[in-house]
Amino acid sequence: MVGRDYFSPGHRTCAGCGAVIAFRHVLEALGRDVILCQSTGCMEVTTTPYPETSFKVPWIHVLFENVASVASGVKRALLKQGNTHTQVVAIGGDGGMADIGFGAVSGALERNEDIIIIVYDTEAYSNTGLQRSGETPLFAATTTTPAGKKIPGKQEWKKNIAMIAAMHGAKYVATANIAYWQDLQSKVKKAKRLVGGTRFIHVFSPCPVGWHVESCNTVKVARLAVETGLWILYEIENGRLKINYKPTKFAPVEEYFKLQGRFKHVVNNKEAIKVVENHIKETWEEMLRVEREGVNLLKLI
Repeated sequence: MVGRDYFSPGHRTCAGCGAVIAFRHVLEALGRDVILCQSTGCMEVTTTPYPETSFKVPWIHVLFENVASVASGVKRALLKQGNTHTQVVAIGGDGGMADIGFGAVSGALERNEDIIIIVYDTEAYSNTGLQRSGETPLFAATTTTPAGKKIPGKQEWKKNIAMIAAMHGAKYVATANIAYWQDLQSKVKKAKRLVGGTRFIHVFSPCPVGWHVESCNTVKVARLAVETGLWILYEIENGRLKINYKPTKFAPVEEYFKLQGRFKHVVNNKEAIKVVENHIKETWEEMLRVEREGVNLLKLI
């Protein structure tokens, strides 16, 4: 059986769902010998309506707040039985992993549990009405950060959950993007090989409904996030940062924004665009410096 068959078609996700693309590639890279622990979220309710399931691997549904704790317990039970080969993965959306369930994620990272933690990032609470999350980017309009005349969408920058994981001393941290599926699978396979500590992967997964994107443009939007410099593909192993892809020239931020209804109020706002462009420039300069100087991030903990 090929890996892609570990996630069956016929689920109830929206057309163009980026998270589905992420799941298919993640499961193909993980293979059969895995136990998937998944928090409540859109990918849970659309793929496992009782008594049906889209998963062809052992799968456990748990609450928003405790998936990393459950995965830790499952792994310890396997080790107690002498099973050192089965991979245990805690997976959930940005709401469940970066916000509601972050306490459990942080605890697993601090204890250096022998599990893989994967966040599929839709940049909103896609399952409960498209409210803002800690991963929602600056200026994005959601149901709880509507775009008005005085307040143009969300007023805070996106939470840097991957770097937060790195600052816990995680064995391996990586960012990925569904438009760069070879990179995504390579990082999942690497995390699978690096047993003996917590591995953390943050996957960019557009939500066409929440972002007001044409379903045919999901991958295009995901790719533009990287080409504009807004999403950086990198990995951190043993505290050392490596940037996996460096655009020779950044695409205009407007190209990314204009494909998404959530940013329609700032597409022609030169001041807002400049704020984002400056943020991209400063972030890249710092990331390149850390990589160039070989900074050991573990020494900053």
